[in-house]
Amino acid sequence: MFKLSKKFLSLSMALSIGLFSMLPLTTHAATTDYWQNWSDGGGTVQPTNGSGGNYSVSWSNCGNFVVGKGWTYGSPNRVINYNAGAFSPSGNGYLSLYGWTRNSLIEYYVVDDWGSYRPTGQYRGTVNSDGGTYDIYTATRYNAPSIDGNTTFTQFWSVRQSKRSIGTNNAITFSNHVNAWRSKGMNPGSSWAYQMIATEGYQSSGYANVTVW
Repeated sequence: MFKLSKKFLSLSMALSIGLFSMLPLTTHAATTDYWQNWSDGGGTVQPTNGSGGNYSVSWSNCGNFVVGKGWTYGSPNRVINYNAGAFSPSGNGYLSLYGWTRNSLIEYYVVDDWGSYRPTGQYRGTVNSDGGTYDIYTATRYNAPSIDGNTTFTQFWSVRQSKRSIGTNNAITFSNHVNAWRSKGMNPGSSWAYQMIATEGYQSSGYANVTVW
């Protein structure tokens, strides 16, 4: 489902032979260590694992897919930065912070951009963060794919009321969302699995190019 980025592997090798001082310290993308490329096999999905925190994906008449880059272990306190140089779905597609927790099994989204369909669910209120207002929703998936196989689980959603700009540096202060969810009785699990900026699509076509740090 995933592999380590080339940048992360290079950094690990350098550390092991004591060459850390020779590596650049200011590259954004050195912070990412997780790459995901998942699809249910429908249509055509062509992902590219770029250098550092960059990835791109083009898709056509696809089924479900998720492509993204981020971190092997999530955090409720991480500030995630990204620049979507391109995000152009024709049909249903999301650009979001995406991840999972266990104990309890929760799939979560902070959606900054979307295509023809803006995600929704059971409305729980709003949260203001990073210059915008997000609507908060919950939903339940039954016998659906998860990080622990097909099962029933809860989704947490924060969906921005207006789309984020394309081609600019954007930040997601994730703790604002987690604190808002908890205030509404929506408690993430105690174990944080992967966390990434993801492009997701369903029965659509499009292209995205994103850099994450």
